[in-house]
Amino acid sequence: MFDKILIANRGEIACRVIKTARRMGIRTVAVYSDADRDAVHVAMADEAVHIGPASASESYLVIEKIVEACKKTGAQAVHPGYGFLSEREAFPKALEAAGIVFIGPNPGAIAAMGDKIESKKAAAAAEVSTVPGFLGVIESPEHARTIADEIGYPVMIKASAGGGGKGMRIAFSGEEVAEGFARAKSEAASSFGDDRVFIEKFITDPRHIEIQLIGDKHGNVVYLGERECSIQRRNQKVIEEAPSPLLDKKTRRKMGEQAVALAKAVNYDSAGTVEFVAGQDKSFYFLEMNTRLQVEHPVTEMITGLDLVELMIRVAAGEKLPITQDDVKLNGWAVESRVYAEDPTRNFLPSIGRLTTYRPPEEGQQGKAIVRNDTGVEEGGEIAIHYDPMIAKLVTWAPTRGEAISAQAEALDAFAIDGIRHNIPFLSALMAHPRWQEGCLSTGFIAEEFPDGFTAPEPAGPVAIRMMAAAAAIDHKLNQRKRGISGQMRAPGLFAFERDRVVILAGQTFPVTVETEGEDLLVTREDGTALTVASVWRPGEPVWIGTIGSERVAIQVRSLLNGVFLQHAGAAAEARVYTRREAELAALMPVKEQAGSGKQVLCPMPGLVKQILVAEGQEVKNGEPIAIVEAMKMENVLRAERDAKVEKIHAKEGDSLAVDAVILEFA
Repeated sequence: MFDKILIANRGEIACRVIKTARRMGIRTVAVYSDADRDAVHVAMADEAVHIGPASASESYLVIEKIVEACKKTGAQAVHPGYGFLSEREAFPKALEAAGIVFIGPNPGAIAAMGDKIESKKAAAAAEVSTVPGFLGVIESPEHARTIADEIGYPVMIKASAGGGGKGMRIAFSGEEVAEGFARAKSEAASSFGDDRVFIEKFITDPRHIEIQLIGDKHGNVVYLGERECSIQRRNQKVIEEAPSPLLDKKTRRKMGEQAVALAKAVNYDSAGTVEFVAGQDKSFYFLEMNTRLQVEHPVTEMITGLDLVELMIRVAAGEKLPITQDDVKLNGWAVESRVYAEDPTRNFLPSIGRLTTYRPPEEGQQGKAIVRNDTGVEEGGEIAIHYDPMIAKLVTWAPTRGEAISAQAEALDAFAIDGIRHNIPFLSALMAHPRWQEGCLSTGFIAEEFPDGFTAPEPAGPVAIRMMAAAAAIDHKLNQRKRGISGQMRAPGLFAFERDRVVILAGQTFPVTVETEGEDLLVTREDGTALTVASVWRPGEPVWIGTIGSERVAIQVRSLLNGVFLQHAGAAAEARVYTRREAELAALMPVKEQAGSGKQVLCPMPGLVKQILVAEGQEVKNGEPIAIVEAMKMENVLRAERDAKVEKIHAKEGDSLAVDAVILEFA
């Protein structure tokens, strides 16, 4: 076994590998760029080596720097994590030449399966069902359109060396092929250093289901069940679960056996994932193979009880797999939410900044459920523009799917992040969505269910009642503190004065009576309905956790002038608690309306201006592309929202812009 390994990655996956290595008694070496000098993975490792500037192309993607770091520290092996160099055939070859072990598949397997085009050829040769498409070199946008016309629309344009949603575009017509081809090639070149793309038929109403494999250097390969990854946006996964609510035992075995046969055909000898696109009728087609550890591997670990990183390390060291196919048992259900630094109310545009608050939910056993949070950030840390916007992966396990979803919903409500925009409200809303709860999924789920984008719904029904009761309890606690500070606690008459209150929540009015009942509060509505509210929440804490009636509840809390902003179960609203007379007066106050700025095109996220597609004086039509902004490895096309004339352009190609910076103005 190795004494010391280097992790050629950053963020949560580097931290994840370090945890397993530490448990195995293996020392670890981290590498870091200028932007990651103070990162969590650097502090966690036993040693750390600086490898260059913030740009990945000058640091994490430079093979020579990784090899030199191994030589400098005496690391005997390298775990690549995912992304960066994890699927570059040249990387394990360079390590092997330097006498260093690659904790991943052999170069031949990477060459055969890591390249999307070559893997489809290998799958076809192994008689695995594949999606119709064109796997040759595509020379130009015109060539791409000819191919797409022959295949039939819609088509998927994909980077050959791609992954993580980068370098992927769907085209529904010939007009969309040219732009999709250009964007896919550009993103592929900047993210993977390889601009080759291919085109295949896009299966309508598809599901994304993948099989986890693990193989050793002795010819043994087993599959570890499947993961459902159909909840995606921009072809990037948002929520994953294991097992899939679609599959039965027969289909699971058929997919697993095909995946194993394919892996054995290329002598696969590490952790890998065979991805399939599946129809609602349980038909399935080979999509691609990822020759690395997947982002969503924790859900497989939770239902199998296996540590995939440990297995990767052991097989890289030459050990045989300690399990056979008959040993693999699936137990319970696991759900993973990817917590991203992005604004779901602005079409999921990236967000950067400092994490002024970062308080994940408590990990470990929570009743029947287990909570796990894989992360690489901490409070006070900075989310930079240079890398993927993922903050954490929140995973819950429970005996059943419904219980795992309930546990996930509660954990999301207890996850406090501030200082940047994030997608937790959207994830919470998804957990409460009836279609998600029923398991009626497809990769078009988000586009179909949120066609106009996401806006946090106002609280209604039981959610509103819980938020109202929590607001009353928070107000009571704040009033207690105020009395203590001012010395008024000796005046018990004030308590009687404040029993009758009015909670204003998102325009809804709740007259209530608030009374103490031992250590708890009794919140009684006008109809006589009484709720017992119990919590040890203290002013300043970002999450209110307690019980309302018999339910355990977590609610996000942020202070406002004369009130609080609450988020719970995907809903968000301001809450203010008044005396009855204050409520009457508040109802008379006019609402101030904000003016807009419809003549300006603002940068929707912090990013780099890749192209300005219009000129001053040019007439543009509604929907016409006007600029391309790159942020966190994704290119975003900005389009005109109305017919207009460009009056002045404020930005130029190569500019780094802050959010809401003016790009151009219309006349």
